[in-house]
Amino acid sequence: MTPGARLQAAAEILDILAREARGTDRVLRDYFRRRRYAGSKDRRAVGARVYGVLRRTGAALWALQSAGPADPGPRLVLIADLMLADGLSLAEIDGLFDGSGHGPAPLSGAERAAAEALAAQAAAEALADRAGAGDPAPAWAAGNLPAWLEAPLRARFGTDLDDELAALNAPAPVDLRVNPLRVEGPSKDARARARADLAAAGIAAAPTPLAPLGLRLDAPADLTRTGPWKAGAVEIQDEGSQLVARLVDARPGMTVIDYCAGAGGKALALAADMAGRGRLIACDSAPDRLARLEPRADRAGAGFVERRPLAGDDPLADLTGAADRVLLDVPCTGMGAWRRDPAARWRLRPADLERRTAEQAAILAAAAPLVRPGGRLIYATCAFLAAENEAQVARFLEAQPDFRLLPAAEAAAADLPAAALSADGAYLSVTPGRQGCDGFFAAVLERAETDAAASEPAFPGS
Repeated sequence: MTPGARLQAAAEILDILAREARGTDRVLRDYFRRRRYAGSKDRRAVGARVYGVLRRTGAALWALQSAGPADPGPRLVLIADLMLADGLSLAEIDGLFDGSGHGPAPLSGAERAAAEALAAQAAAEALADRAGAGDPAPAWAAGNLPAWLEAPLRARFGTDLDDELAALNAPAPVDLRVNPLRVEGPSKDARARARADLAAAGIAAAPTPLAPLGLRLDAPADLTRTGPWKAGAVEIQDEGSQLVARLVDARPGMTVIDYCAGAGGKALALAADMAGRGRLIACDSAPDRLARLEPRADRAGAGFVERRPLAGDDPLADLTGAADRVLLDVPCTGMGAWRRDPAARWRLRPADLERRTAEQAAILAAAAPLVRPGGRLIYATCAFLAAENEAQVARFLEAQPDFRLLPAAEAAAADLPAAALSADGAYLSVTPGRQGCDGFFAAVLERAETDAAASEPAFPGS
């Protein structure tokens, strides 16, 4: 591919990401799956360009506020990024955007006007900087954040906001969860043995600081060809996600429901905590997502996991009041995972937050009856705003007086460290800036015991 063709590919991918709610990695894979002619160097170059633009879009939008249209599209953001980040002149932009060699079409009149204004603006700013009079970009632009989110996130993080935004704008590491169901010997030694097996396969990893079964790769690697992966001894799972699963405190013999299981990453972690004994039901409203759990469960030695789509009038009626634990990793704005999918932040609108909070409240209300007296509902998001987290929990407790907030410091398994909890110990709270993992919030909501239930064992073997 020529340099122009690579730019055109990047422009097309950025346009897809602006229109479709799919992850950046997935869009890149699908794009190149249909374009086999692109070599590995081309794919890497285009991917680096796409991620770079997404991680610098705030700066481009800030510059375009005075130089371009009110709502610049992905192609103009790409042009602005080339001028701002790469330092290209207008003449160099014209040389790349000339339509030759499968490259981008020439600039439109509006694009040329914006590019000329950017060039003049850059020259003026350079003079101002040399004179010590340059104005810094606002936090939303410097931190690569939609402007409307700066105020609520400042309320959440205060003076730590800049550090958190910097962490959210950095590439995420690759974390693994060691699966004791597939590692021979005592489970307490599973991480060390899996780490040694990975090292023998040429993959270096270090223990994660908080999750007891986590490993963090020193560098990205193809795990699928290794013995530990093929044997099901390791599973890709961010450390924050692992901590949420630990907070559930699932144990052998329990009845556990993963209500929003998706492809089942947390369900597999719960299966390991249950040592394959008890009843674990993975549910989701999207059957295609849930279908991806079956081969993963087989590889992980978790064939006892039941899969149940949330379809029909009352798909979980037989489980009313039966669950020891119900995990609700609810749909949310997904801010905590923005470093993995930087395009997601630019698709988010205020209406999306309103829609998500309404959906979360409905899921909480639907799942609460499944919890047995004395059982627990674990509410989790990968989001930061109080509207999706603490405020959502408060509304639920007001509507459900038979539940109480059980401080995470009391509910957590013994190996969940205090560093993973909020300052008051009430919630699980981790962020990329503070703990180095994806951002997660989780609350444990315990249902009151009835007199009859209090005299009965909570689950077999208790």
